Amino acid sequence: MNVLLSWIREFVDVAEPAEEIGRRLSLRGLALEGLEAQGDDWLLDFDVTANRPDCMSVAGIAREIAVVFQRPFRAPHTRLAGAVRTHTAPSMTAPAVSIRIDAPDLCRRYVGAVADVRIGPSPQWMADRLTACGVRPISNVVDITNYVLLELGHPMHAFDHERLAGPAIVVRRAADQETLTTLDGKARTLRGDMLVIGDAARASAVAGVMGGAASEVHSGTTRIVLEAAWFKPQSVRATSKALGLRSEASMRFERGADLTAATVAMARAGELLEQTGAGRITAPFIDVYPEPYAPQPVHLAQPRIAGLLGMAVPEADVERILTALGFQATRSETGWRVIAPGWRVDQHRDVDLIEEIGRHFGFEHLPSTFPGVQQAPQPSDPRIARDQRARRIALARGFSEAISFAFIDARHASPFLAGAAPVALANPLSETFAVMRPSLLPGLLAAVSHNRRHGRRDVQLFEVGTRFSPSGESRALALAWTGLATPDHWSGQRRDVDLFDLKGVVEHLAEAFDAPLTFDLPAAHDLAADVLVPGRAATLHLAGTAVGVLGQATPAVCDGHDMPGTDATYVAELDLDALSRHSGALRMAQPLPRFPAAVRDVALLLDEHLSAAEVRGTILSEAPDTLVSVVEFDRYQGTGIPEGKVSLALRLTYQSRERTLTDAEVDTATDEVVGVLHISLGAVRR
Repeated sequence: MNVLLSWIREFVDVAEPAEEIGRRLSLRGLALEGLEAQGDDWLLDFDVTANRPDCMSVAGIAREIAVVFQRPFRAPHTRLAGAVRTHTAPSMTAPAVSIRIDAPDLCRRYVGAVADVRIGPSPQWMADRLTACGVRPISNVVDITNYVLLELGHPMHAFDHERLAGPAIVVRRAADQETLTTLDGKARTLRGDMLVIGDAARASAVAGVMGGAASEVHSGTTRIVLEAAWFKPQSVRATSKALGLRSEASMRFERGADLTAATVAMARAGELLEQTGAGRITAPFIDVYPEPYAPQPVHLAQPRIAGLLGMAVPEADVERILTALGFQATRSETGWRVIAPGWRVDQHRDVDLIEEIGRHFGFEHLPSTFPGVQQAPQPSDPRIARDQRARRIALARGFSEAISFAFIDARHASPFLAGAAPVALANPLSETFAVMRPSLLPGLLAAVSHNRRHGRRDVQLFEVGTRFSPSGESRALALAWTGLATPDHWSGQRRDVDLFDLKGVVEHLAEAFDAPLTFDLPAAHDLAADVLVPGRAATLHLAGTAVGVLGQATPAVCDGHDMPGTDATYVAELDLDALSRHSGALRMAQPLPRFPAAVRDVALLLDEHLSAAEVRGTILSEAPDTLVSVVEFDRYQGTGIPEGKVSLALRLTYQSRERTLTDAEVDTATDEVVGVLHISLGAVRR
């Protein structure tokens, strides 16, 4: 909310400098976002939270300042207030216009007045104030409605009287598919649940959002109908969002307008019409008010204040604060009977009142105490430590953490659904955020693309987060790597990342969790088959269950994220919930071995369809305790090798923590390994 200091001083006498006013209000919950000199004046920009629509006005800010500095607050000037006539009948006819509310559930009050006007430019002082607050001056009549909106926080609108059929004002629901061209020149198609202000023939405005072009005030206008009303916040909010149309009026109505302020705003507009020479109201106001404001009193018990705030507030300060804020506080035996003013739509319970008391008494006065510990705290969720452990491993391997949105574009989610239905949002912010992510990889690929487009070729990112599917949620770790496998070196030696670099990271992660992870070719229905390049993809299995994928992202997936360049991008995703369910005990640090290791290399003739993982798994399942490592270091197929066979060279490392192994023991263990492979896989030692 932008507000000029000189404007504030019309409501409250405050001589303190703008910086001090902003500082003191920030301590009371109205954060000062900016401060700008405007000649001899100051423009203050306050961050107003959604529950305080009363502070989206000069008067509202001034009222807060009056309480903070304990100065009297001057209510808005309403010289024409004596002309106000309040009626409770559903409709009332004045000589120049009739008003009827056909949707009282969406419009609880509608005040109208007819005025004769002379259209022209606004006085310079008014134009300057509007401009400073970010509103473009248009004409004296339109500017007066905007001026009242900024000053009192109550939106108003002016219709050209001669352009209204009837002339009449009818507050009704729109006909389904009814069209209306708004003041911005765009034709809007309305739904049957939207509220409109119509005349006897057509819709003339979208209620609480924007007026219609057909009844717009123009240079030839000589008579207007002024509107000040109250519209249901939910209706205005839904209409504004559905039409993609936001205005200063809708921002206030959708937060909750003051039901009692319509006549005050109308009187202020009438006063400004005469003050600026723009015209005058020619008949008593028409106030269609079927259900007058009847606030429910709230009992505020005195002991409750200290019990909730943790400090005692003197009774005099309680009454001073509530009265200065506009509340009616009447003493009772145990506290106060409090009635909230119409502009405080956020006040419903005693805790709301206590918050106001604490806010203006000063939370800085709360005593500093150490709470007594009555029982031991609950243990932390083990998933927190697990996720942190996964983060540490990824960071140690050179990856940087990314955090992406949990809702993404349906187009980006589609390749990662693996046949499942997406979890769609019922009320998305936009099409870009239409569904919940079924995988962390779309967001991670978008982050890689963002880095690449900004000139960073070498990217290593990971994310720990939640995935969503119709069956529930799960936590996962995702990795993405593109560019160089190692930092660029002065020697000129460089190598791009490949599948096995990322596979090593995943293996390291599985080893740290003591989880027996295996890598298998993806099945036709697997996620890996949809988003990864064939031959450079694997499905990760744990205890016979698929728990993730690893491989090179397909060009189609990369193009869908506007990935520049032709470098391969390798990705992996692992289900952390499954990993923690199948992981072993926490691995403890072990002392370095005191005895030397012995190495034996063997070359085996095997069927070409056997994978190295299957060979390694067979060895480890039957291996002696002294075998500590199995590494494949060569694979040959060609001259000298029978058709359908392959030569696989393995390096076996043996070591004991108790003594030095003899050559005979190592050779015997190697023969046993070869024997197991011969029996299980038909391997022959070359």
